[in-house]
Amino acid sequence: MSILDLFTLFGGAAIFLYGMKLMGDGLERTAGERMQKIIEAVTSNRLKAVLVGAAVTAIIQSSGATTVMVVGFVNAGIMSLTQAVGVIMGANIGTTVTAQIIRLGDISASAWYFNLLRPNTLAPVVVALGVG
Repeated sequence: MSILDLFTLFGGAAIFLYGMKLMGDGLERTAGERMQKIIEAVTSNRLKAVLVGAAVTAIIQSSGATTVMVVGFVNAGIMSLTQAVGVIMGANIGTTVTAQIIRLGDISASAWYFNLLRPNTLAPVVVALGVG
């Protein structure tokens, strides 16, 4: 590994972390009392918090970004630590489920439910939900 490869590696990591920090800071500034009430409602129990974490991760495709947002919310006092633990656990579960859905693309099973979960079938549904 050359010195240029090391600079590229560390530079890319630094840009990624800086972007995460900017996103977290922006969320802290824009989050107000209304957002705190919404977060309290959707993460009122642990199961809901886990489901919210998995859903957010599935939408933005990054458990790291979800975790950074949650840490920003906790630092801003918008979210409690108990709520944050559930959301972060859900983010990790969401990442795992996303990887498994992508893996289903390699399965050549004739069962109809496997065909429904293949990426080429599931992608238009995800796009429609994102647009709608």
